[in-house]
Amino acid sequence: MHNARLWTVAGDVIECQLCNHYCRIREGRKGLCQVRKNVEGQLVSLNYGKLIAAHVDPIEKKPLFHFLPGSKSYSIAATGCNLRCSWCQNWDISQFSNHNDPDRLAYTSPEQVVKAALRSGCESISYTYTEPTIFYEFARDVSVLARQAGLKNMWVSNGYMSGQMLDEYLPLMDAINVDVKAFDENVHHKFTGAHLQPILDNCRRLKKVGVWLEVTTLLIPGINDTREQIEGLADFIVNELGVDTPWHISRYYPQPQFQEIQATPPETILKALKIGEDAGLNFVYAGNLGRYVDTYCPVCREMLVARSSIWMSENKIIGGVCPKCGTKIAGVWETKSG
Repeated sequence: MHNARLWTVAGDVIECQLCNHYCRIREGRKGLCQVRKNVEGQLVSLNYGKLIAAHVDPIEKKPLFHFLPGSKSYSIAATGCNLRCSWCQNWDISQFSNHNDPDRLAYTSPEQVVKAALRSGCESISYTYTEPTIFYEFARDVSVLARQAGLKNMWVSNGYMSGQMLDEYLPLMDAINVDVKAFDENVHHKFTGAHLQPILDNCRRLKKVGVWLEVTTLLIPGINDTREQIEGLADFIVNELGVDTPWHISRYYPQPQFQEIQATPPETILKALKIGEDAGLNFVYAGNLGRYVDTYCPVCREMLVARSSIWMSENKIIGGVCPKCGTKIAGVWETKSG
């Protein structure tokens, strides 16, 4: 156990202020995430340093296409999530169960994570796979050391963190990919257990303060793939986040807990890409079709970054601009190796 951050006492319960659920937790009970517990009037984190995954990934896998392209990112996760997405692709590690109980996992220190990242030749640490908000204390401690070592910090998140958490962590965050699950409050709440508006508000805030932001949406047939939702989200990105915000539209594949829904037809992804482009977005990508992943100049249409699935094969961008017409291309393009 490790002392948790961001909580207050409210009568005979603890109010956790880590995410927008603001769980009220009685003595001996856990929050919705199942890894924060009230122990004798103190909130503790049960998953501090108990990593369920640690891998070296290409940054494009996150996905981040406009942030240090071609670089490697040391990716870590601990058990726990504050959403209950019916279609979760990482359900076996994100949702608390006997097999991924933090008590059964070995301890890894923040120093060990940073050393492993440097040893692997990574240029960033990614807090990913599960929901990094739910292993915040560990992510924060790692992030401080990462900055000192010259590494970037990036999150792959559902965006449901609290304002208090962002107040504290934003100075350490370099980039984030936020997964917007649906663009209808009723649909979002029914299938995730969380409200949509806090996520949209957080996206606005992240963009405003200058954190590099990319957005992902996993399209689920018959649930969040309506034209109304796709157009609504595309318009939100254009009007609230900016036309240069990359949008990754991914194909759903059946999961054991949600097998009644079949895989997303490729044509659904292609239609969504067209909707995003018609709305005015400059960078719309297919998440996992194996194509429609290259970056083009929005002005002269020169192919700038070529990718094969999640692997970058060519990057023509020099100094952040298109070499053909000189247009500035939104992103963070320079790596340590150039």
